[in-house]
Amino acid sequence: MAHDTSFETRSHVQHEYDREQNAKYMKNQVTQFAIMIFLTLVAFAMTAAGYAPNFIRPLVLLLAGVQVVQQLYSFMHMEDKTAPHIGIVQFFIWSGALIAFTFFVAFTTIIWW
Repeated sequence: MAHDTSFETRSHVQHEYDREQNAKYMKNQVTQFAIMIFLTLVAFAMTAAGYAPNFIRPLVLLLAGVQVVQQLYSFMHMEDKTAPHIGIVQFFIWSGALIAFTFFVAFTTIIWW
Protein backbone atom coordinates (compact mmCIF):
# COMPACT_ATOMS: atom_id res chain seq x y z
CA MET A 1 0.00 0.00 0.00
CA ALA A 2 2.75 2.45 0.82
CA HIS A 3 4.20 2.17 -2.66
CA ASP A 4 0.93 3.52 -4.11
CA THR A 5 1.52 6.95 -2.58
CA SER A 6 1.42 9.63 -5.22
CA PHE A 7 3.56 12.73 -5.14
CA GLU A 8 2.41 16.07 -6.41
CA THR A 9 5.04 17.99 -8.27
CA ARG A 10 4.86 21.74 -8.43
CA SER A 11 6.15 23.93 -11.14
CA HIS A 12 8.82 26.52 -10.48
CA VAL A 13 6.20 29.28 -10.79
CA GLN A 14 3.92 27.59 -8.24
CA HIS A 15 6.87 27.08 -5.90
CA GLU A 16 7.83 30.76 -6.11
CA TYR A 17 4.20 31.81 -5.59
CA ASP A 18 3.95 29.64 -2.47
CA ARG A 19 7.22 31.07 -1.13
CA GLU A 20 5.94 34.61 -1.69
CA GLN A 21 2.64 33.85 0.06
CA ASN A 22 4.44 32.26 3.01
CA ALA A 23 6.73 35.28 3.29
CA LYS A 24 3.71 37.62 3.35
CA TYR A 25 2.03 35.45 5.95
CA MET A 26 5.10 35.41 8.21
CA LYS A 27 5.56 39.16 7.84
CA ASN A 28 1.94 39.64 8.90
CA GLN A 29 2.44 37.35 11.91
CA VAL A 30 5.57 39.21 13.05
CA THR A 31 3.83 42.57 12.59
CA GLN A 32 0.83 41.42 14.65
CA PHE A 33 3.15 40.14 17.36
CA ALA A 34 5.05 43.45 17.44
CA ILE A 35 1.78 45.38 17.78
CA MET A 36 0.74 43.20 20.72
CA ILE A 37 4.09 43.71 22.44
CA PHE A 38 3.75 47.47 21.89
CA LEU A 39 0.24 47.51 23.41
CA THR A 40 1.52 45.55 26.40
CA LEU A 41 4.40 48.00 26.87
CA VAL A 42 1.95 50.92 26.70
CA ALA A 43 -0.14 49.31 29.46
CA PHE A 44 2.94 48.73 31.64
CA ALA A 45 4.17 52.28 31.00
CA MET A 46 0.82 53.76 32.05
CA THR A 47 0.82 51.82 35.30
CA ALA A 48 4.47 52.65 36.03
CA ALA A 49 3.93 56.35 35.31
CA GLY A 50 1.63 56.65 38.29
CA TYR A 51 -1.51 57.89 36.57
CA ALA A 52 -4.78 57.82 38.48
CA PRO A 53 -6.27 54.31 38.74
CA ASN A 54 -9.61 55.55 37.40
CA PHE A 55 -7.79 56.64 34.25
CA ILE A 56 -5.63 53.53 33.87
CA ARG A 57 -8.24 50.79 34.39
CA PRO A 58 -10.47 51.56 31.39
CA LEU A 59 -7.48 52.05 29.08
CA VAL A 60 -5.81 48.82 30.16
CA LEU A 61 -9.11 46.96 29.67
CA LEU A 62 -9.48 48.54 26.23
CA LEU A 63 -5.94 47.51 25.26
CA ALA A 64 -6.63 43.99 26.55
CA GLY A 65 -9.80 43.80 24.46
CA VAL A 66 -7.93 44.93 21.36
CA GLN A 67 -5.31 42.28 21.98
CA VAL A 68 -7.91 39.53 22.42
CA VAL A 69 -9.53 40.38 19.08
CA GLN A 70 -6.12 40.67 17.43
CA GLN A 71 -5.05 37.28 18.76
CA LEU A 72 -8.27 35.64 17.64
CA TYR A 73 -7.86 36.88 14.12
CA SER A 74 -4.13 36.57 13.65
CA PHE A 75 -2.98 33.64 15.77
CA MET A 76 -6.17 31.58 15.81
CA HIS A 77 -6.37 31.88 12.02
CA MET A 78 -9.86 33.38 11.99
CA GLU A 79 -8.83 35.60 9.08
CA ASP A 80 -8.52 32.46 6.95
CA LYS A 81 -11.79 32.35 5.01
CA THR A 82 -10.95 29.11 3.19
CA ALA A 83 -11.58 26.80 6.15
CA PRO A 84 -15.07 25.25 5.83
CA HIS A 85 -15.90 25.44 9.55
CA ILE A 86 -14.67 28.96 10.26
CA GLY A 87 -18.15 30.52 10.14
CA ILE A 88 -19.41 28.29 12.94
CA VAL A 89 -16.30 28.93 15.04
CA GLN A 90 -16.65 32.70 14.59
CA PHE A 91 -20.34 32.52 15.49
CA PHE A 92 -19.65 30.73 18.78
CA ILE A 93 -16.69 32.92 19.70
CA TRP A 94 -18.56 36.16 19.09
CA SER A 95 -21.71 34.83 20.79
CA GLY A 96 -19.64 33.97 23.86
CA ALA A 97 -17.99 37.39 23.78
CA LEU A 98 -21.40 39.09 23.56
CA ILE A 99 -22.75 37.07 26.48
CA ALA A 100 -19.62 37.75 28.57
CA PHE A 101 -19.81 41.48 27.79
CA THR A 102 -23.51 41.54 28.70
CA PHE A 103 -22.81 39.88 32.05
CA PHE A 104 -19.89 42.24 32.68
CA VAL A 105 -22.05 45.31 32.02
CA ALA A 106 -24.94 43.92 34.07
CA PHE A 107 -22.82 43.10 37.11
CA THR A 108 -20.92 46.38 36.85
CA THR A 109 -24.22 48.23 36.78
CA ILE A 110 -25.54 46.28 39.78
CA ILE A 111 -22.39 46.87 41.83
CA TRP A 112 -21.89 50.57 41.05
CA TRP A 113 -25.50 51.78 41.01
